[in-house]
Amino acid sequence: MINCLVVDDEPIARNGMLEYIEQVEFLHAVAVCKNAIEASSALQNNMVDLVFLDIQMPKITGIDFLKNLPTPPLVVFTTAFPEYAIEGYELNVLDYLLKPISFERFFKAVLKAQTQLSFKVKHDLLATDSYFFIKSNQKLEKILIADILYIEALSNYVILHTKSKKHIVYMSFKDMASQLPSGHFLKIHKSFIVAVNAIQSIDNNEVILASHTLPISKSYRSSVMDSIGKNLFKRL
Repeated sequence: MINCLVVDDEPIARNGMLEYIEQVEFLHAVAVCKNAIEASSALQNNMVDLVFLDIQMPKITGIDFLKNLPTPPLVVFTTAFPEYAIEGYELNVLDYLLKPISFERFFKAVLKAQTQLSFKVKHDLLATDSYFFIKSNQKLEKILIADILYIEALSNYVILHTKSKKHIVYMSFKDMASQLPSGHFLKIHKSFIVAVNAIQSIDNNEVILASHTLPISKSYRSSVMDSIGKNLFKRL
């Protein structure tokens, strides 16, 4: 899910952008602001991935607002004035939408945001949480998180199923789950955690991987479908 912030001093423009956001399943509007001061407060109080930012606003322009953000999220300028395009790209904005904005053009921009944010998540995973060590057969073995397919509980042990082999580890299921980066694994059953990237399809109450089929228990089905549903593309 991409959390969005809309900043525009024109009510019609704000409402139009909000309607577009509501038509895309992987977007969520966390706040709608009419000026940079409100936007500053919204950024402090919400996790924001993407800002749709008007340029010509009273007191503080969108450009000045962006220049003063120490760590800005992705920004798409929304404006009726094409002459700011060069300055916008110098500020590394993701896209530049000229009003009136068509849904087709809007959707192209959010797909670009989705791609960039997805790359950032993968990069962060590789950079900070790419591996851990387990004790197996009296030695320490390095486990690459990207290689994990699923994890199975077995009494006081867990079985790590990876792309190349399986490892039996003396560790609680709960402790193993705490080693995994959030957002990249799903608990689908009291005895199974699956890597999201390894899922090929979901059929009724089963998760299908390349060479395994795992059950989804009734108690976890709702949370699994909610997590998967956040990544569905809405048919246009």
